[in-house]
Formats: sequence, structure tokens, C-alpha cells
Amino acid sequence: MAKLIDGKAYAEGLRARIAAAVASLKKDHGLTPGLAVVLVGEDPASKVYVANKAKQTVEVGMNSWEHKLPADTSEADLLALVTKLNNDPAVHGILVQMPVPKHIDSAKVLNTINPDKDVDGFHVVNVGRLSTGQDALVACTPTGCVMLAKSVLGKLDGVNAVVIGRSNIVGKPVAQLLLAENCTVTIAHSKSKDLPSIVRNADLVIAAVGRPEMVKGDWIKPGACVIDVGINRIERDGKGKLVGDCDFASCEKVAGSITPVPGGVGPMTIACLLYNTVRAACAIKGVKTPEM
Repeated sequence: MAKLIDGKAYAEGLRARIAAAVASLKKDHGLTPGLAVVLVGEDPASKVYVANKAKQTVEVGMNSWEHKLPADTSEADLLALVTKLNNDPAVHGILVQMPVPKHIDSAKVLNTINPDKDVDGFHVVNVGRLSTGQDALVACTPTGCVMLAKSVLGKLDGVNAVVIGRSNIVGKPVAQLLLAENCTVTIAHSKSKDLPSIVRNADLVIAAVGRPEMVKGDWIKPGACVIDVGINRIERDGKGKLVGDCDFASCEKVAGSITPVPGGVGPMTIACLLYNTVRAACAIKGVKTPEM
């Protein structure tokens, strides 16, 4: 049976290292990293997520600001708030929670954020920096995926990695991160021919396609590391259940290591947001980033 990759435990350790880094920045440089989160509307899942971000930000010793705007907020007013946060020296990280209401252009909002404060890693400048091998703020979920893979496999030099999914949020950035780790990377997607045979060649599988239990155990190379990014709610036996993009029961019997859903990649996302905020604060202030 595969070793379970405990994302919750890894995220707890990362947050402890972040808290130590924040304490040293306060002591040595008088610098308290600060994260501003903007929520437009009343999406229930977004409200829970934003509350968790604020709680964890404060727990590691950083400053936290929440800006909750009504759903009918105009695009101009939202952009004005983002510009104000760009110009606030106490704010080192800005995150506008997606999705925003349909009357607002999300791309315009994301690209109004100062790239140096774009702790979500979605600004085209950060995407470009990542793809050209420059120092960049990288999307949080892909960053967490690579951290978890390295926690099991160590150095990833020469690892044959298959990424299933090509979204701007996970698939593309995680492929770029894996290239930077010297992996041989294949990006597979809905148009790929004979997807199971592509996946069977992988030492490392990143499943980020958004289809519940699509990846089966007989797709997996024996001993491979499987990072399941999917979080899908399904009905089973009359009850709601969260499952990943991998059929966990069959994949667990073949893989060498695998992330569970929930409790795998999910807990890493906010921890990596805090990690990015510390990195952003240090870059803006011009001080060396502590080890985390």
C-alpha cells in the first residue's frame, strides 16, 4: 500500500517555519509582513476560505486586513481599492478572492495588482517570470504540490513527471515549477490520445483535471508518487463525499506514495500563501528571505 502524504502535517510544519521567519524579520529588520484579502459578494465557500486565511495570517504573526465588499460593487471601485493597497507600504501581499461577480473583469482585477504584491501568482508578469526562469511569486497550489512531491522524492532531477490538466491555476504553473526542478515534464489533457499509457510512464503524477476519480490504479506506474489536486463533491450511498481526481482505493494499491483527499494538497494552499507573503515582504524591503 502507498505511503500517505500528509499535507495537513506538512502545512503545519511550514506555518511553524513561517512564524519563525516572521519573528526574525520583526526582530532584525522591524518588518511585519502584511496580507490584504478582498472579498466581493457573499459566496459561502469564499467566505469560509477568506476567514481561514485571516486566522492563519494572524497566527504566524503577520498583519491581516480583510476588505469585504457587497456583490454590486462596481469594477471601478474594486480597482480603486486594489490601487490603494498597491500604494500602502504596510501591505506586502494582495489577494482578491475569486470568483468575483460576473459584471467585473477578473483578468483586469488580477493584472491591476502590483506584481510584487501578487501573492496568488496570477499576474501575467509573474507568469512570465516563472516561464523564463526568473524569481517569481508562484500560484499557491502548484507550489504546495511541488513541496509535497519533494518531501517524498527529495531532489526531482530527472524525474519523469506527468501533469494531467492545463489550467492557468494549477496545470501550467506546476509544469513550469517541475521543469525548474529538472524534471522531464509531459502535460496531458482532455485531447491527449491514450491518456492511461502516458500516465503509466510517470514517476510523478500531478492530477489536476477536475473530474472525480478519473485516474485509475491501472494507470499508475508501480511505486510512482501521486499528487491529487482534485477536490470534487459527489453523492455516494446517499451522502455527500469529497473525492479527488484519482480513484484513491485502486491507486493506493499501486503507487509508492499518494495524497489523500481531503488532507493532501488542500491544506498547503493557505500555508503557501503565507510563504509567498513573507517572500514578497522581503523582496519589497530589500532584505534576505529567512529559511522557511
